[in-house]
Amino acid sequence: MTKAMRRRTGILAGVTLLLSACASIGPGTVARDRFDYTAAISDSWKHQMLFNIVKIRYGDAPVFMDVSSVISQYQVSGQVTLAGTVSGSPWSHAETLGATGQYVDRPTITFSPILGDKFARSLMAPIPPPAILSLMQAGYPVDLVFRMLVQEINGIRNRFGGEARARSADPEFYLLLEKMRKMQSDGAVGMRVKRKDKEEAALLVFRGKRDPAMDALSLEVRKLLGVDLQASEINVVYGTVPRDDKEIALQTRSLLEVIVDLSADIEVPAAHVEEKRVNPTHVEQADARGTIPPLIRIRNSPEKPGDAFVSVPYRNSYFWIDDRDLRSKKIFSFLMFVFTLVETGDKGTAPIVTIPTG
Repeated sequence: MTKAMRRRTGILAGVTLLLSACASIGPGTVARDRFDYTAAISDSWKHQMLFNIVKIRYGDAPVFMDVSSVISQYQVSGQVTLAGTVSGSPWSHAETLGATGQYVDRPTITFSPILGDKFARSLMAPIPPPAILSLMQAGYPVDLVFRMLVQEINGIRNRFGGEARARSADPEFYLLLEKMRKMQSDGAVGMRVKRKDKEEAALLVFRGKRDPAMDALSLEVRKLLGVDLQASEINVVYGTVPRDDKEIALQTRSLLEVIVDLSADIEVPAAHVEEKRVNPTHVEQADARGTIPPLIRIRNSPEKPGDAFVSVPYRNSYFWIDDRDLRSKKIFSFLMFVFTLVETGDKGTAPIVTIPTG
């Protein structure tokens, strides 16, 4: 074998070792792909939620799509060829050297629309009262939880921005939330779950005597709710009218009602209002205290915003939440968390995905 052939043989051996070293790429992709897919799914989820809120604002039908599964498949292959021909003459020989490599990234992502029973269960079913109290117990402010997720508590009604039954809140509603928020901050109110006949019953617990100011506040809350002034535990049930003064009737909203209510506060272009494409933005009034600011401020602009937490294009405008609006960002994220909270039960038949092995 000539010196040139020995040199080429050494190069081929190096290429072969390199391909064999890269053959197992699976472990290295786990951390990278998990982060990339998590970020992509999270961003698309935010865009989908905001897009549907805006569509409802304009009287359009919402469509939600789940990412059912994500499967990443990688393949690395290589081929090396070496051939040589030597004749009887010392000056006559032929050499062939070749190497090929192939890298394939073949992700398989499946989507499933939320339709039928799943739509009714996830978006149209009222949020259970125990879930409402659990959110309070987890540390979410009671005024946020009740203002967003509760329509009525013992006859005291929240506002609703939906056009079919738009109304302002009863004056006592914001007053009640303000007092309950102070009690929550002081730890004077909590919740407990009682099991009876395989069913869960939620109890609102008023803590024992703490200090005169908090005891007086607790008494005011009980009077507003019309419950027993001495009871330390009050049953919480779904409904509009309590059976007696030992019960709180909580009429909760469905997730679709929550979205409809929030959509009424979206700022829309004045031209769209003038052209009757959309109704004016809802403004909540509260007697002597003036207007009540919206929970989430969703802005609009003709150009794509430069510093947005999330933005979507719709009808030649951009609707967005400012990344510097921390309150709106937190409440928007809370809305998506509630979406996962109500997603329970059978999720339906998963799609069958065939993965090629060769």
